[in-house]
Amino acid sequence: MSNSMSETASPQSTIRNYVSENPGIHFNELVRSVDMATGQVQYHMYSLIERGEIDDASLYGKTHYYPADYPEEDRGAVALLRRETAREIVVYLVENGNTRPSEISDSLGIARSTLEWHLGRLEEQELVEKSHGDRGRVTVSAVDEERTVEMLSDISPSLPDRLVDRFVTMVDRMLEETG
Repeated sequence: MSNSMSETASPQSTIRNYVSENPGIHFNELVRSVDMATGQVQYHMYSLIERGEIDDASLYGKTHYYPADYPEEDRGAVALLRRETAREIVVYLVENGNTRPSEISDSLGIARSTLEWHLGRLEEQELVEKSHGDRGRVTVSAVDEERTVEMLSDISPSLPDRLVDRFVTMVDRMLEETG
């Protein structure tokens, strides 16, 4: 008879492996994904962070987790790309090249204020840049498409995250229409 513990991964190795496969994951998504109680995940995350096997970073209102060897310069960008709206903006720019903000807003169906918030963060992470052309017309473009596409391949957002992002977009549209 074999020992079931030897056949199944330990909770810490499950968490460590999940974070390695999903860099930039935030706590609630991790809890939903590994099928463990919140307190159990907290306990094991604390141990993994203390031992330096996983790093955490508070970015854009959430704590994100990364394998310890994940490139520091990509962490903020990956945290942003886990947000559906930011991801849609970047994918749109990669597919369409230099684009005016109003075209992005109209094409993606997002409020201009929401677009500007995301563009500001995406500029901070050097994923997009704004340029001013003739008569001060602003265009937006992806900065390093190869790096961006590589980071996008690390992202696999969960259904609950996509639903929250869509709800925020819907509320933004409603507020813009009434304002």
